[in-house]
Amino acid sequence: MSLLELRRVSKSHLHRSRRVEVLREVSLEIDVGELVAVWGLRRSGRSTLLAMAAGVDQPDAGEVLFDGVDLNGRGATALGDGVGYCRQGVGVPNGRTVTDNVRAGLLARGVQVPDAHLRAHRALERVGVEPCGELMLGDLDGAEAVRVAIACALVLGPRLLVIDEPTKGVDLLQRDEIVLLLRSLADDGIAILVSDGDGSGLSDADRSLSLAGGELRGKTSPQAGDLLPLQRARGRSTAA
Repeated sequence: MSLLELRRVSKSHLHRSRRVEVLREVSLEIDVGELVAVWGLRRSGRSTLLAMAAGVDQPDAGEVLFDGVDLNGRGATALGDGVGYCRQGVGVPNGRTVTDNVRAGLLARGVQVPDAHLRAHRALERVGVEPCGELMLGDLDGAEAVRVAIACALVLGPRLLVIDEPTKGVDLLQRDEIVLLLRSLADDGIAILVSDGDGSGLSDADRSLSLAGGELRGKTSPQAGDLLPLQRARGRSTAA
């Protein structure tokens, strides 16, 4: 059983007086430790697909299963309880430091302040922006903002990370570093689903799919012979 499974998911939106079909019976499976990228043009429905994969939006038809449980039945409780969802950026400036924003989800779940602070520090260190901990959100550049958004999800210990366009607005020279970070998180055993609008985030993905006309194209389920994340990581280490 795959960690995440979308079964014949359909979704339509009302645009002015016209109902537009965004997704048409889309199916997708993602295993533990996989990095899967979905490419699509603007208004292709890729953000809608990711929102449903994370359980923050519901399909008109079909099922979205996380670890065998229908996310429609869990709703927002799935977020922070196995599923991490990153929208573009980290939100509007709110007068709090980066560390305060990263640990906010832990404090809301009753984690004691010292432990929450330590875990926030480790999450920022893991994504490579620990020196930014005392900065305000508005002080971050594009790449730093993406990394902090990932840290906000990562600090809750997700098994699945859903990230909407992680390389959008990031300097060209820093995009590869973001992709390498996602690759390393997948090699650690986290399933990762990302969207991409210009093709820059497709490198190093286990599977790269395309979304157009409401249909998802490509290999939508992993093959039984795919390498395990640990095997892949060992292969990279040997080649280095």
